[in-house]
Amino acid sequence: MSANYRVAVRALCDFTAREGDLDHRFTPAPSAREGIEGHTLVASRRGADYIAELPLSGTFEGGSYKGLMVTGRADGYDPAANRLEEVKTHRGSLERMADNQRALHWAQVKVYGALLCAERGLGKVTLTLVYLDIASGKETLLNQDASADELQVFFTTQCQRFLAWAEQEADHRQRRDSALRILNFPHAAFRPGQRELAESVYKSASTGRCLLAQAPTGIGKTIATLFPMLSAMPRQQLDRIAFLTMKTPGRRLALDALATLRNSGDNAQPLRVLELVAREKSCEYPDRACHGESCPLAAGFYDRLPAARQAAVTQAWLNREALREVALVHSVCPYYLGQELARWADVIVGDVNHWFDSHALLHGLAQANDWRTGVLVDEAHNLVERARGMYSAELDQQRFNRVRRSSPKALARPLGRLARQWQAVIKEAELQEEGESRKPAYRLLTALPEKLVAAAQQVGSAITDYLGEHPEQASLELQELLFEALRFCRLAERFGEHSLCDITRQGRGRAVLGLRNLIPADFLAPRFNAAHTVVLFSATLTPAHYYRDLLGLPENTVWQEVLSPFAAHQLEVRIRSDISTRFRDREASIEPMVVAIAQQYQRKPGHYLAFFSSFAYLETALSRFREAHPDVPVFSQTRGMPETQREAFLARFTPGGKGIGFAVLGGAFAEGIDLPGDRLVGAFIATLGLPPFNDFNEALKTRLTARFGQGDDYTYRIPGMIKVVQAAGRVIRSPEDEGVVVLMDDRFAQASVRALLPSWWSLGNPSPPLGPLASP
Repeated sequence: MSANYRVAVRALCDFTAREGDLDHRFTPAPSAREGIEGHTLVASRRGADYIAELPLSGTFEGGSYKGLMVTGRADGYDPAANRLEEVKTHRGSLERMADNQRALHWAQVKVYGALLCAERGLGKVTLTLVYLDIASGKETLLNQDASADELQVFFTTQCQRFLAWAEQEADHRQRRDSALRILNFPHAAFRPGQRELAESVYKSASTGRCLLAQAPTGIGKTIATLFPMLSAMPRQQLDRIAFLTMKTPGRRLALDALATLRNSGDNAQPLRVLELVAREKSCEYPDRACHGESCPLAAGFYDRLPAARQAAVTQAWLNREALREVALVHSVCPYYLGQELARWADVIVGDVNHWFDSHALLHGLAQANDWRTGVLVDEAHNLVERARGMYSAELDQQRFNRVRRSSPKALARPLGRLARQWQAVIKEAELQEEGESRKPAYRLLTALPEKLVAAAQQVGSAITDYLGEHPEQASLELQELLFEALRFCRLAERFGEHSLCDITRQGRGRAVLGLRNLIPADFLAPRFNAAHTVVLFSATLTPAHYYRDLLGLPENTVWQEVLSPFAAHQLEVRIRSDISTRFRDREASIEPMVVAIAQQYQRKPGHYLAFFSSFAYLETALSRFREAHPDVPVFSQTRGMPETQREAFLARFTPGGKGIGFAVLGGAFAEGIDLPGDRLVGAFIATLGLPPFNDFNEALKTRLTARFGQGDDYTYRIPGMIKVVQAAGRVIRSPEDEGVVVLMDDRFAQASVRALLPSWWSLGNPSPPLGPLASP
């Protein structure tokens, strides 16, 4: 081998020193903040010569390999006592710590000891595991004197165990990069718009910038972003590529594109591809607890992991089905095998939360391993709302009361304190309502209820400490309350102008206190900075400043609009300015809408989608349409529609068929579905998609006005028009398609609204109603 392979001490020990069962029984662990504070506390108790966070490194040479570079930071070293410390924070009794966990801790401090002795020429050193109880501040010290020679033997053993893997990884990296340097586009020619998009993605990867790319549906955006990012991988020394999606269909498209790229040319690309799937969708034993005494795939997991890991990387193509097959052959958990393989795959396909959520797996691995990562985000127009959800939290009073009634006596005092604070918050909200004729169920709070947050923090600490001593009492409801309280309190610590606090009352004892993120930029900006390059792409990313502001994109982010390959004559766009869908005009709008839909259907029979702002509006229009035109086939989206019924709804759109599907704008059928050719010939959009006018959205508007000066547009108009354009985009899916979109509201004729519609649409003047219906 011609180059060093670099590995962190923790990663080395995780690979070589783990053994025994996978055990994810509830163990009350300190938070990341508590861990940092605990390390600081231990360091503050040591002498003046104590060195905290001591960087250490060393090289192991062996076999045909030039060098294995091992690096890390030891928690602390006391030169006067010649003592090297590894600090671990914990809650509860140390006796409950699993043996394999303790062995892993000793392995880490021994490797650090070997590096220290080699670097400083020491003949021996005292190794100390320092276990700090976060609740009491008590330190438990486990000491072991070790000679430099025995530590070097241990270090050599670990490196030799890892060496074969390191050589394999370096060889794989070399073969992967060599193949990607000569990667060719897998089709005979680029579609219109594809080359332009691909060149921009490659340029962004080359310059280490973010790209916001608006490209029309139907040009093949998935392969046009993956191909250039893969081509840039060896040239920009990218370690990993993450292709992130909003929904499962996006993952399937990415895997299809990767399969095409991987199998292009004479030989398959040596590219490892991993699909990350949610835990609940990949668990083989959902009725069992995740530990060796309950689940057979958790028993001996780490003992069987090396063989499973080797088989998986040898297979290289690891979509959900292939990963499951490898896991079951080796009797290990598919989900946790996937989590392990995220360290070793070249391209990871998964949900956006794997990079942007507060506990994101891929972001955490990238930070820990200092990866250069290329991130691709599909359907990026959804990231604003998804990110708001990632950084919002709730406390549910009904769940709290249910847990309180059955809780152990040891928790009575903190739970009682939280109950009193709940009542205080509700009473304060009621005082604000005095004199109001209507008692609203929803109320914005003027400030964070600090006393309730403090009480919730005490509840979290009390439950954590209790379960540390009584793990057998870890009921599902008690754990759920704990996780809810911890999440709420973590976000409360970062509460600011980017969020608001509200309370919703649905009856006595059924209030919900919410922390709602409004501006995800403050949380997401560090995630964009952590990647080498991020490409966000969608058919609807206009206007660019909306996404730059709300997502916190870097200042040098490039915005690009890929010209549409579609001609204006392919899509007839009509605006019915004689119809108003404003709430006050809803009833009056039904009759002209029914006439308009029927006229277009009679003019050109085929499959259509009709979109409405709500189920109530949809149901009224559907009922009236059925009465007036019983001969026209109609079918409808319903509230809470299960997946089987959604599939049946889409199955109605057969080539050459006829009928009108009634759906809600922004729902399952308004984006992410593909009905090419005459499976869909038109769409009716009876709404601007504006979010409802309510206290929350008005508060959002006020906050966005103060921050960006764009409150009305950012709260109402732009989000609404994104949904409209996405729904209309279902009609034209290829250069051969033709169809019609009827925009049924007079506001579509306003210049400010028309400016948010695709530039290739030929809007002309607002259309008058068509002539009267022909007699049957």
